[in-house]
Amino acid sequence: MYIKDKIYLSVVIPAYNEEKRIGNTLEKIISYLKTKDFKSEIIVVIDGGTDSTIEVVKRYEQLVYKLTIIENETTMGKGYSVRRGVLESKGDFVLFTDADLSTPISEAEKLFFWLDKGHDVAIGSRGLKASQVEIHQSFIRESMGKLFNKIIKLIVCTGIKDTQCGFKCFKRHAADNVFRKQIIRGFSFDVEILLIARRQGFRTKEVPVRWLNSPHSTVHIIKDSLFMLYDLFRMKYYDLSKRYC
Repeated sequence: MYIKDKIYLSVVIPAYNEEKRIGNTLEKIISYLKTKDFKSEIIVVIDGGTDSTIEVVKRYEQLVYKLTIIENETTMGKGYSVRRGVLESKGDFVLFTDADLSTPISEAEKLFFWLDKGHDVAIGSRGLKASQVEIHQSFIRESMGKLFNKIIKLIVCTGIKDTQCGFKCFKRHAADNVFRKQIIRGFSFDVEILLIARRQGFRTKEVPVRWLNSPHSTVHIIKDSLFMLYDLFRMKYYDLSKRYC
């Protein structure tokens, strides 16, 4: 049973130049939320950009109980945007998802199941035997992803097979504690929040999900990979300095 007027689920979506995809994503999320008995909110964090993402998002404001638009004055990074949206959210559960919705929103049920079972964090994964990767990334992107996961294990050791799937859900207390300690602003923030969750003693469950690659990634495979590698060493330093405890 859900408490009247209390927000049960917050959905946070970081968006950078997403005018071509964000409308379809919002339609699917809103349709899903309308089938639920609980109150929910959607928070779209627009990370600068040069296109009409904000105009597209505004068209959906009247179609959902609560849709909040947050604008970064300049491009701050995906990690910064997700952190800002999560800390602004009010839901008992906080789900963040990529703007392309590569993991269908219905897969959230699998994450809720484990949170209801007592875990504090539940994350979608493409790296488990039961995961269903229906449309793969290009060979080079998939290979780089596997290499990155091996480097993660060597440097920071999160204990997670797939840190980069953009579909993660937190209970309120875990979200507040983890994201307040987050430092990394770029794409590697996923690794950091999982490391923080581990250091804070939160129970994390990696859950196999359906995943379909969207071909229009905003990740620059060379430049962003170098930044992410640099960020891993920063995390190692912060971890050794006890900043995540």
